[in-house]
Amino acid sequence: MQVPHAQREKILELLEHEGGVTEDSVRKVSQQTGVPEADIWGAGMFYTLIDRPGKRVRVCDGLTCQMFGADGIAEKIKSEGRECERVSCLGQCDLAPATLDEEMELVTYSEVQTSISPASDQLALNLAGPVDMSYRALAKAREMGSEAVIEQVKVAGLQGRGGAGFPAHFKWTSVNSQAEKERYVICNADEAEPGTFKDRETILRQAHQVLEGLAIAAVAVGTQSIWLYIRGEYTNEYRALRKAVDEALAGPLADFEIEIVKGHGAYICGEETAMLESMEGRRGMPRLKPPYPTESGFRSKPSLIHNVETIACVPSIVTHGGEWFKGLGRTEAGSKLYCISGHVGKPGVYELPLGVSLDELVEAAGGYVGNPIAFSPGGASSGFLPIEKRSLPLDYKSLAEAGSMMGSAGVVVINDTIDMALAAKWQLEFFERESCGQCAPCRIGTRYLRRQTDKLIQLGNADALEHLDDVAWEMEEGSICGLGMVAAKPLESAKKYFPEAFE
Repeated sequence: MQVPHAQREKILELLEHEGGVTEDSVRKVSQQTGVPEADIWGAGMFYTLIDRPGKRVRVCDGLTCQMFGADGIAEKIKSEGRECERVSCLGQCDLAPATLDEEMELVTYSEVQTSISPASDQLALNLAGPVDMSYRALAKAREMGSEAVIEQVKVAGLQGRGGAGFPAHFKWTSVNSQAEKERYVICNADEAEPGTFKDRETILRQAHQVLEGLAIAAVAVGTQSIWLYIRGEYTNEYRALRKAVDEALAGPLADFEIEIVKGHGAYICGEETAMLESMEGRRGMPRLKPPYPTESGFRSKPSLIHNVETIACVPSIVTHGGEWFKGLGRTEAGSKLYCISGHVGKPGVYELPLGVSLDELVEAAGGYVGNPIAFSPGGASSGFLPIEKRSLPLDYKSLAEAGSMMGSAGVVVINDTIDMALAAKWQLEFFERESCGQCAPCRIGTRYLRRQTDKLIQLGNADALEHLDDVAWEMEEGSICGLGMVAAKPLESAKKYFPEAFE
């Protein structure tokens, strides 16, 4: 039986409302939507926030939280008689260790607070600056017209800030060239990469800037339909976004349709096509490409999808011009939001010229704590680099040439109190847990590498990693999406630069 997409799109939200996946909730949602029960079971069991009923404390297992005592926090919670679930990452690395309580409210144990770059009108995003609800950039974009706006995005050299670094104007031009006139603009706010929390702060501090960027994009590609997909663990951020949307719809964005969709606990939904599957009420498994979302995206219609930071840059590009934005960078175009956590004095989000070095970033973040030995430059997907590469420009090209990646610019600094083999194991556990299981190289490879690393650490088996290179190659070449392609990188890089930790 064919079910209209609008009914299927409701099933995850309804399962959440019913308290999770149970026989009763699945039956009830099936009756409400007309979607077969088997489909609802299959979709619901994919997502960790709804796959089973009951309330529990969620303890973050991300790299930084592990470094700062997540195991001890979990044991304390269990000793209090409370149910505890270990989860991949909560996006609170600067406040590590972090938990969500039984009501999904954030609880942190850190003695420091998030630090942000000081306010300055010379910053493109200016997170610490005043909130501007005038929507003047949108008015200017309407006057400029679609072609002129897209040209300024091109001149700006704006690259996708979510990880891929793909030139933004290519997507805008592609959507505009489609014959199909039903189109969507979608903001991907499913920020779940360990070490990354810049979109969190952007939404909390400058949600209207995000909405204005989306509205400008919608005008440029000829649609009034805007969707925002925000990760389910972001409780405070959802409130801030909901408030901003309500304010905007009551005023400057009254002629737009804006919908917010909550994720339900799946890192893979940060991949744009997996996100689309989730929005349509399915398991968040990446689609084969082509076709690309700009041709066939949400509801099989042309869709312009951008990360929060990327879209938040657009108002300043329209206001000041592409050349102004481009000039903010050092080695590549624009300013960049760098997240930094781990062994530094003031963890937080710093807007700096794209291409600064680690030393410059750490200087802004209060200096190194202890004796630094390594850093992860772009989230778990980027692996590790030795501290000797601290002068390397933190940009897309330089990091790629060094065998790493810019990724989400989630920088984690590690000092000599941390065993690098253990750090690699924590990252491997993340990828094993978050693999969607769709393709064998990723599904099998992530589990195999984690198990072999356990053998090395727990049993001292020096031959445990003899097949690492072969397995990593198979994962990179045979995986459908980026998760499987990079999942071996933390182990490969740690073993390359810190061989003594694996002897």
